[in-house]
Amino acid sequence: MIVRGGRTNGPNGVSPELAGLADTVLQPGFVGVEVPDWLRRRLAEGLGGVALYSRNLVNSEQIRALTAALRAENPDVVIATDEEAGDVTRLEALTGSSRPGNLALGAVDDPGLTERVAREIGLDMAAAGVTLNYAPVVDVNSDLDNPVVGTRAFGADPWLVARHARAWVTGLQSAGVAACAKHFPGHGATAVDSHDDLPTVAYSAEELAATTLPPYRTAIEAGVRAVMTGHLLVPAYDPDHPATMSGRVLTGLLREELGFDGLIVTDGVEMPSVAERYGVTGAAVRALAAGADAICVGGERKGPGVVGFMRNAIMGAVADGTLPEERLAEAASRVRRLAAWSAERRRAAGETGPAGEPAGLDAARRALRVRGDGLPLPAAPQVIEFVSETNIAVDRATPWGVAAPLAALLPGTTALRLGSGDPVPAPPDGRPLVIVVRDAHRHAWVSARLDALLSRRPDAIVVEMGLPGPATPGAAHITTHGATTASGQAAAELLSGRRPLPVTGH
Repeated sequence: MIVRGGRTNGPNGVSPELAGLADTVLQPGFVGVEVPDWLRRRLAEGLGGVALYSRNLVNSEQIRALTAALRAENPDVVIATDEEAGDVTRLEALTGSSRPGNLALGAVDDPGLTERVAREIGLDMAAAGVTLNYAPVVDVNSDLDNPVVGTRAFGADPWLVARHARAWVTGLQSAGVAACAKHFPGHGATAVDSHDDLPTVAYSAEELAATTLPPYRTAIEAGVRAVMTGHLLVPAYDPDHPATMSGRVLTGLLREELGFDGLIVTDGVEMPSVAERYGVTGAAVRALAAGADAICVGGERKGPGVVGFMRNAIMGAVADGTLPEERLAEAASRVRRLAAWSAERRRAAGETGPAGEPAGLDAARRALRVRGDGLPLPAAPQVIEFVSETNIAVDRATPWGVAAPLAALLPGTTALRLGSGDPVPAPPDGRPLVIVVRDAHRHAWVSARLDALLSRRPDAIVVEMGLPGPATPGAAHITTHGATTASGQAAAELLSGRRPLPVTGH
């Protein structure tokens, strides 16, 4: 490979300096709960980051051993995961999050509580050896039909989202873990999941400034260390390129207009919304040229070989002039700056005090909203939980629901879980009926079965554990604003009478 600038090539014709820059900007994932040999080799060669997913994480002891093994190969490696601590949880994927997610925190609307919850998350992540959290989601949930944001957003009001973005970033980073606001410049006003296809944000520049951008401005003012790009077409700024590959969005808007000087990391470049258009390596090169500093790639579908292909593609792009070497060096320097910030915070970990009384269950309880009568239950109920499809960011193995915690509080509780193809049995007579749904308004089959059950049992109680729609059916209706373990526990306490009804209604 011929490299500009008079660099000395290695035995394979590759400049080790350039290879080091290319390695530094990559943040790949991998399969397994131990560090594979290929990843150990790449880390030893200077790979700058690793992304962990729930497939890599089992329990706190295993996670600490895993991150220690990663750091043993490269002490400066950035170790990232997306611990949103709501429906999207990685550290608690097998148990469900002990804290509610953003929508619940927005429903409570106590920024001090949000900061406490985020600090707890940061302390857990720091203890686990994670240095970068791909969170918080600061999208404004402008479209009820949005298939990817939902309960991951603080709400639909830009200024509510902004004040909780500030609190979340402040709380997380006070524990020494870098926050990453996503998905820039805002995924909330779309009805397409960018994991599947390329959504278009149809807002004008003025509408973007008034709706999607205030949370990013506020997060930047709060000192957020990173921002994640969204795979979104934003014609108001660039009608031809997704935001992740748009210099007008990343450099013009985020860097120059909003004044952000931290790390810009891409959403996963293996996602079909960009990979099917540009290929994984093409997406990576275009993102770096546009102003991104770190490339996230899931590593599940493409295998370990993709990391080598991406490094070679980046070096090739420098050689042919597609990617200026100065731009790559700038990106690598921002990765190293974040790693240095993280190392400094780890050294000061002894100065970081404990979180205090856990805030998660308290937050979940305060997020409950209730309409109607019939609570608490007079006897152990039949619970029917409708299992609707969630977006790909939610791990399918993560438990959710009300039946399990309710059975622990009311022995004799029985439960059914039904999918779209399952027949709905006749509801029992003489026993309370609790119907649990997630995003009922987004799934016609759920709404139809819910209506059919309520026509026969109008006294049934409905628990909505997703994004609440405009209707609140049932004799009593409980909105949890999320399906975490903490949210299910809080709803079960209310149903069983272990805790009094909240003062405020729905």
